[in-house]
Amino acid sequence: MAPTSIIESLRQQIASCEAQLRDLRSQLAEAEHSQKEQREQDRLRHATGPSSDPLGHDMTYGIHDDFRSEVFAVLSQVEDERPPPRRWPLDRHEYRRYGRQLIMPEIGLQGQLRLKNASVLIVGVGGLGCPAAAYLAGAGVGTLGLVDGDTVEESNLHRQILHSTGRVGMTKVDSARVALNSLNPNVRLVPHSSRLAPETAISTFQQYDLVLDCTDTPASRYLISDTCVLLGKTLVSASALRTDGQLMVLNNPPRPPGDTSGGPCYRCVFPKPPPPESVVSCGDGGILGPVVGVMGVLQALEAIKVLTRATQSPAESLSAPPPDPPSLLIFSAYSNPMFRSIRLRARKPKCAACSAQASVTSEAVSSGSLDYVQFCGATNPVDALSPSERISVENYAKVRLDVNPFTGMEPSKDSHILVDTREKVQYDLCSLEGSVNIPFSIVSGTSAARARWSDNSQTSGEQDWVSELRRHPDKPIFVVCRLGNDSQLTVKKMKELGLDNGGQRWIGDLKGGLRAWRDVIDKDFPEY
Repeated sequence: MAPTSIIESLRQQIASCEAQLRDLRSQLAEAEHSQKEQREQDRLRHATGPSSDPLGHDMTYGIHDDFRSEVFAVLSQVEDERPPPRRWPLDRHEYRRYGRQLIMPEIGLQGQLRLKNASVLIVGVGGLGCPAAAYLAGAGVGTLGLVDGDTVEESNLHRQILHSTGRVGMTKVDSARVALNSLNPNVRLVPHSSRLAPETAISTFQQYDLVLDCTDTPASRYLISDTCVLLGKTLVSASALRTDGQLMVLNNPPRPPGDTSGGPCYRCVFPKPPPPESVVSCGDGGILGPVVGVMGVLQALEAIKVLTRATQSPAESLSAPPPDPPSLLIFSAYSNPMFRSIRLRARKPKCAACSAQASVTSEAVSSGSLDYVQFCGATNPVDALSPSERISVENYAKVRLDVNPFTGMEPSKDSHILVDTREKVQYDLCSLEGSVNIPFSIVSGTSAARARWSDNSQTSGEQDWVSELRRHPDKPIFVVCRLGNDSQLTVKKMKELGLDNGGQRWIGDLKGGLRAWRDVIDKDFPEY
């Protein structure tokens, strides 16, 4: 058996054993509790004596012995099944566990009971969902639902704090359950180990009081918000990228569509999705772990505020504080101050989801007729060049070598120009020897951006990346990027600028980019 198969098998066995251990612990706790109740009942019966009459009067006379015995047997069974009266509303260990927040006037006993009886759905158990779930479980939320269809990868671990090195390859939902159960075994964890889909969103959301959007795509954000409006659920939504984050509490208070007293939804704030090409993922744009951690913690905080403020009776509604005005909280790690808050308007009069003219319905969502991917626009792989304008990494590896019958294979020098279009911070991590860094933002950016690149380069003449490439009209130009997308657009731009000398000079890109180079040619080339 291959080492990888052995490791995967061991991980699966460990996960299975951990699940069995959790079940055994639960059974042990139930058995100990039942034994404790039985001992208490036996003590009470012994203290009152065997001659005690449950009816409170003498049944010795006038009743047949068989009937009297049957009555006593029934009454004794009812007494045995009746749970012992609770002296305190929380268990003894709950007072110890939650004591530091119980003594706060913002929480108190009633707030803690509301948390205990609440159910929260967390959609996405990644950088946002991990800290949010940890703090909600720690606070004593009774039920946590976890939605995620991904598995744990090593690149997740610098920010997704519930996962660990030993659980790489495990589903994120199962990994989070292990960590959360260790943190607070009193919380009921409900797994939903698949990606959220329109067909299942309403049935999944119905059983929860509050929803946290911890996803990272526009399509999922619109779907989650629409579902919350239809079901009357408050939504805590957050996002994070690079060093910035955003947070909103939406549909708060939750009101039916058309009720202007309800809080705005995601469509009220963003009626139209951003252009697909402008959407950058953490994998492409990067993310600083504490930044996404801050936003996830703030989601948990807002959820606790909503749940503990909830009213349960008309009398409580008179004294309960009103919800906070809708706002967009903006966090920027390298700004001063780091936090800014922007007041949001009320519901939009013509919102497609929460207005009186709403076109988003339960039937449209459940049937899948609302295509959220199409609404947000799918970013298709770039296919801008013809096959003759592209070269495989295998063939380019041969271009980099000269075959000499006497000296063998030696590195080719000055036979071509290799342009790397990644941003400088990525280029500094690793690069192919002899390449020239011209970032794609410079190629496609403004003249000011190109001027900044020229100022930083040690060149003369026109001081421009275009003039630099014109100096060697006889050398073909090969363009490479991380995945093979930006390089294609760069080739087209170079040809538009006439760098191919009317077709006399070959310009093309490396298919698959540096990822293909690492996978096929150089296994030691860093992966990030």
